[in-house]
Amino acid sequence: MKRRLPARFHHDADLVAIGASAGGIDALFHLLADLPAPYPLAVVTVLHLPEGRESSLAGVFSRRLEREVREAQAHEPVEPGVFYFAPPGYHLLVDSDRTFSLSCDPPVLFSRPSIDVLLESVADAYSDRAVALVLTGANTDGAHGLHRIKQAGGLALVQDPLEAPYPAMPHAAIAAANPDYVLPLAGLRSLLERLGSPA
Repeated sequence: MKRRLPARFHHDADLVAIGASAGGIDALFHLLADLPAPYPLAVVTVLHLPEGRESSLAGVFSRRLEREVREAQAHEPVEPGVFYFAPPGYHLLVDSDRTFSLSCDPPVLFSRPSIDVLLESVADAYSDRAVALVLTGANTDGAHGLHRIKQAGGLALVQDPLEAPYPAMPHAAIAAANPDYVLPLAGLRSLLERLGSPA
């Protein structure tokens, strides 16, 4: 586990998966706002939201980021350069053929969509070409999924708990996954920029 990026960094990746809960909207704006456009990797995010409410996340982030942002749909192929959000009330998964699927299975750690469910499926579908981030949150969702990402050879990242407004989720992810890097949002953004740049 490292708290600084090396001068030289490279990791081949096709997809970035992000999990966030309490405090996550502001964290995501800070993380994603200055990424280069076009950005070559798919970015898939689970943000805990109350069930029974429509989500406006895709529209809000599309306007703020000035890039293509969608709510993921079942059977839709995962496309490079598109930012996706999980729809409320469903678990979001990526299947082995790299298309999305949605599940109405019971909540995991009181959450549906679940970060763990997404990350476990991404580990299976992308193995060492996956990158996963666990950001601020008040529960332990994402810790097991990040461990699966690390086991599969993917890159495991966590927001520094000292910066996170709700540090429980980062703490749990660090304890469970021994992530590759624990960084503040500025450091995570720099790393994502490097992932999106030619080697």
